[in-house]
Amino acid sequence: ASCVQYRLVVRDASTLQILQLYTCLDQIQYVEWLSDSLFILCAMYKRGVVQVWSLEQPDWHCKIDEGSAGLVASCWSPDGRHILNTTEFHLRITVWSLCTKSVSYIKYPKACQQGVAFTKDGRYMAVAERRDCKDFISIFVCSDWQLLRHFDTETQDLFGIEWAPNGCVLAAWDTCLEYKILLYSLDGRLLSTYRAYEWSLGIKSIAWSPSSQFLAVGSYDEKVRILNHVTWKKITEFEHPATVANTKTIVYKEVEKSPSVETERLSFPPTRALASSLFSTQSKYDISQVPVSLQCTKPVADRANPKMGVGMLAFSPDNCFLATKNDNIPNAVWIWDIQKLKLFVVLEQLCAIQSFQWDPRQPRLAVCTGNSRVYLWSPAGCVAVQVPTEGDFQIVSLSWHSSGDSMVLLSKDNFCVCYLEREEV
Repeated sequence: ASCVQYRLVVRDASTLQILQLYTCLDQIQYVEWLSDSLFILCAMYKRGVVQVWSLEQPDWHCKIDEGSAGLVASCWSPDGRHILNTTEFHLRITVWSLCTKSVSYIKYPKACQQGVAFTKDGRYMAVAERRDCKDFISIFVCSDWQLLRHFDTETQDLFGIEWAPNGCVLAAWDTCLEYKILLYSLDGRLLSTYRAYEWSLGIKSIAWSPSSQFLAVGSYDEKVRILNHVTWKKITEFEHPATVANTKTIVYKEVEKSPSVETERLSFPPTRALASSLFSTQSKYDISQVPVSLQCTKPVADRANPKMGVGMLAFSPDNCFLATKNDNIPNAVWIWDIQKLKLFVVLEQLCAIQSFQWDPRQPRLAVCTGNSRVYLWSPAGCVAVQVPTEGDFQIVSLSWHSSGDSMVLLSKDNFCVCYLEREEV
């Protein structure tokens, strides 16, 4: 699905043929599919309205108007029969039932980076709350929205919550001004508290491994700490130095080269294909000899949210690798071997990393850097792929299809779909 102003366009993922066109009441600011792809939610925050469309019954539609309460966020519940709307100033979360048209309210939700979290099986929901200048967490049963547990957290300013994939442990972390991560059981018991240091900027990002065995915590001190699921203590920490010195680490460096054109083919005026090949550059990877010095930027000291520390983390679907980005070394992706707890590969790009994401079916990482190329890494090697489009197509983010056979590449104004050929076994 893609949005063009007021219009929602639904296409076939394999052929890109338009299946449905829907016209909304205002400019669409957020879109979310239901897990079974039968319904799609469109939020118009400026108007405080949510519209829901059905793919099986195009004439059916649903409109939810929050009125004077306003709207800042909207999402599906895991069962796909309820919609959760967060009102302006985070006064409440309204739970709308599409089946019975009943309404439930959750008071005092906290305005933080990640204040609502569902377990992977969709049975429970955790909500971060703020009341009487204190942080709380409420756990609800999603089948009937009954409160299961309500407890306060030992945080100064709760910043986010996230369930482990197995739904047994909830991680809650404090503001970056204090390094603290708390781990709670489903019944609200505090299992463990972890603090790496004090009196300095703390946690910047976290990521659970798909097996729930490891919790990776990225910090402003340019390190990733790995906690284990048995004792919740640190088993190792990964540093991100500006110089890669280990001879067992493979460093792939992106290099550009201009294509060679045979003089016999030159004509005036040049054909469009020849002109594009003359002025375009090709990209490939070279293996650098270690030690390698990476391009480092100095963060501005007098501004909030300094460009330093580990801001991006992602585990591969098979739990074997962890990809990280250190924000003050913006052009590098670090790939760690989790089985050996060692640095495995560094990808050194020519431009700053905008986004990366693992293939959901295999250890294959896709990276984009704001130019017209997508970069793919797997244990077999890495490759740079030029997007064959006319004009300037700068990829700022990407998203894999659940099958791993294709991905969507997004620029500011356009998108394209990249199809990958599956190897024959």
